[in-house]
Amino acid sequence: MKIVFMGTPDFAVASLDALVQANFDVVAVVTAPDKPAGRGQKLSESAVKKYAVEKGIPVLQPEKLKNPEFIEQLKSYQADLQVVVAFRMLPEVVWNMPPKGTINLHGSLLPQYRGAAPINHAIINGEKESGVTTFFLTHEIDTGNIILSESTPIADNETAGDLHDKLMHIGANLLVKTLKAIEAGEVSEQPQPQSGNLKHAPKIFKEDCKIDWNNPVQMIYNLIRGLSPYPTAFTFLNDKTLKIFKAEIEHKEPGIVAGGFLTDGKTFLKFAAKDGFIKLLNIQYEGKKRMPIEDFLRGIRL
Repeated sequence: MKIVFMGTPDFAVASLDALVQANFDVVAVVTAPDKPAGRGQKLSESAVKKYAVEKGIPVLQPEKLKNPEFIEQLKSYQADLQVVVAFRMLPEVVWNMPPKGTINLHGSLLPQYRGAAPINHAIINGEKESGVTTFFLTHEIDTGNIILSESTPIADNETAGDLHDKLMHIGANLLVKTLKAIEAGEVSEQPQPQSGNLKHAPKIFKEDCKIDWNNPVQMIYNLIRGLSPYPTAFTFLNDKTLKIFKAEIEHKEPGIVAGGFLTDGKTFLKFAAKDGFIKLLNIQYEGKKRMPIEDFLRGIRL
């Protein structure tokens, strides 16, 4: 079975590596074009490209997925199946190309949390369980027939980063199982429900990351966990942005206005919510590096 793999970030590398280690015939990789990054604006390669180059797998980096030259290149590999992990939306001319179809690995238990940020939204919403799903691509995003899924619990203090790393490995193993089932002709597809009590996972924008201290303390704590380490929940302190990577929750009557803070100037800084405190543990103040709260308090007078 000839496979073309499509993906860009680290999350996708674990899956690509699992396919290579399982001796699947990955004939080419499609990934994002190199982008300028950092102060020097040097061209930076995607994590998937770096891995593919190291393994000697041909790499395609189209700016536009409908580009006729790219389509012809892709056809020339005569793939039986395409695998998509953390990539962009594909036009039908691409996903409909291989005879065995195109499958996607998604970071949620579909049909819940369709969209660009399933890991973040699951934690923001206080879910106790998440997982990964493999499914066949079709017209509407994340709606195709489910092949396999696997669940995992979410701990009370788990961040989006923690869950991302866990799902990355669970997903890689599930993908290998999925491809073995397809190869053996033992796939039982399950159509997804298209209506009902479905939660969505749209792209997260900067305004979604701003903390509203009038919200319940548990809701704020979940927001901080769900946006850590990226794109990061933030508030303002002395008119400067304060990003919060790690915090603790204190369930006690604050006795001060929501958004107000208490500190001893040395060991703790906590902000009042509607019904408790958020005690900051690891932060980044505007213009500074990320640091533990004690280091921050040593260098500022509040």
